[in-house]
Amino acid sequence: MSNGTLLAQLWAQPLELGIPTVTMWNRIEGRPRKDDFDRALKAEIRDALWMLTKQWQMGEFKGDDAGSPIMAKALIDKRKLDKYQLADFKAQAYHNNIPLEGLVEQMPIPFVMENKVVSLNLRLMMGRHWLKMIKADAALSKKYIKEYPIVAPANPNSEADDKVLSHPEVWQKFAAVENRKMDGYTLYLFLKNGGTQSAGFNDAAQIAAHGKIFTDWFDEFFIQPEKGDEHAYLPSRLEYQFKVSTTENGRDKVYEAEEYYSGKLDWFNLSINEKGKMGNTGVPPKIKHRIPERNKNIFSFIPTNIDYEGMPDTRWWKFEDRNTYLGDIKTDTTDISKLLFMEFTLLYANDWFLLPQELAAGTITKLKGLSVTNCFGERTWIEPTGKGKDDDWQRWTMFTIDKKGKDLKEADHSLVMLPTVEKIQEGPVLEKVAIIRDEMANMVWAIELEVPSATGEPIKGAEAARELVGFYERLYKDQVVAPAAVEVDAGIRYEIMNHVPENWIPFIPVKVEGSNRQIQLRRASMPRIIPGMGPNPPVKPRTFLLRFGLDGAKAPYYIHEEEVPRAGIHVFKNYQRTRWYGGKVFNWLGIRKTTGRGEGSSGLSFDRIVEK
Repeated sequence: MSNGTLLAQLWAQPLELGIPTVTMWNRIEGRPRKDDFDRALKAEIRDALWMLTKQWQMGEFKGDDAGSPIMAKALIDKRKLDKYQLADFKAQAYHNNIPLEGLVEQMPIPFVMENKVVSLNLRLMMGRHWLKMIKADAALSKKYIKEYPIVAPANPNSEADDKVLSHPEVWQKFAAVENRKMDGYTLYLFLKNGGTQSAGFNDAAQIAAHGKIFTDWFDEFFIQPEKGDEHAYLPSRLEYQFKVSTTENGRDKVYEAEEYYSGKLDWFNLSINEKGKMGNTGVPPKIKHRIPERNKNIFSFIPTNIDYEGMPDTRWWKFEDRNTYLGDIKTDTTDISKLLFMEFTLLYANDWFLLPQELAAGTITKLKGLSVTNCFGERTWIEPTGKGKDDDWQRWTMFTIDKKGKDLKEADHSLVMLPTVEKIQEGPVLEKVAIIRDEMANMVWAIELEVPSATGEPIKGAEAARELVGFYERLYKDQVVAPAAVEVDAGIRYEIMNHVPENWIPFIPVKVEGSNRQIQLRRASMPRIIPGMGPNPPVKPRTFLLRFGLDGAKAPYYIHEEEVPRAGIHVFKNYQRTRWYGGKVFNWLGIRKTTGRGEGSSGLSFDRIVEK
């Protein structure tokens, strides 16, 4: 068979079988006839009709896009946050001069525990600042050191100073500054109570000139509650609770945060409480450039195309930026946010426009509607998305806040810009407690992993417990009475109870008052069993996180049972630092809560038979 006959059969066979095929194709491209590519790449048009055919070829005549927007007007309702309330205390006017995190997280700095001096580092800092402020010479400094001294324990066997004497490093630091440094906090309390002259010498002139400046300096250096117990932290929940509000239609619109503990404060911590009330603060807000209570304005915009790296380019012969490789994004079927982002970046080019609107911190903004005028003069009225009931799972929105309650309510479209900061620096952990479940003992244990020392520095909880027990064992070793010798042949003995470390604080389940089934966890105490000590005193916690109800008015401490999951929780306290408007620095003592690492066992047991 000749080659011509074979080609004819191959050509006719697809036609007989009815299978379509492509035998040749071509593409529109410039074909230069010399080494110079400049003119070929210009894609010069010789016929105006060619552009129409090009548009037809690219499918642009089949497009359903409307005209491009050239003008937009938005009806916006802006309000300001004017009140805040910490837990169940009285509402206060919000002045916008302190970041909201500082107002919510602020805790009192402890300077006394069990009527003993603590936070030695801050006391020394305050004393140095006062002497530097008044430019005291050596003689005047000695007078202040004598009047406001740092006192180290004089008796090395004093049980009252056990928290200092049991730790050699702490004792050494107190001894090193005794009669050498000034206790600035004692002077601070003297001035806050209206003192005008020290008792040991005449310093009325220094106090009159610098006393108010000194107290204001410390009050501004650390954010603390004006009253020690008025803070947003709820010990029974191990969380912060607070409210903020604005005035709408003559009443408070309350935004409530019931479970804030992460350290990142934003809109997702809030819920709208339509039945909530804040009350009258009696103090008008003092905000510079304050936003009026009701400020409905119409804002005009010139829409701007959204531009981003790697976006599809609509120009012929022009390629996208190769530095942004969108095809390298690793996604799964559950990565909805990534899939939406890829769809936006890969499928759309100049179809998105930006209408900028600057919002001040501490404001609540509601977009009533948007009027858009396109290049054909057509006007379209656009209402906010996400309409419908607040509990409708098919409603899709972003940055919106839900409403409390189980009733079907209309969704709220307001955008809350909380007066918060982007970055907060956290200091070393001062206190850390791990709260775990012990199913074998049917108890909950709060393990003090980090405890504060009298100098203000943290100590490992297990190390502090061992040192304290060793201090009492040395103190009572001479009072140990040897038991009388008893001849027995038994190879076992009876043990009433074994020991647990002193940094393990028990919480026992008790019934909630008025309920026969619901329980909560109550702080208890293990006895301190030291040979020769006599009566065994209860072991009290050393972290202020667990000492609620021990300092000041005595009261039991409860934790809601549901706050301790099977995985347990970690609660820790440290200093926070950030900058606010104008670069002003704020410091405060805050508390955080994180998930634990599972259950644990203390090994506590009763009525045991053990080998002799």
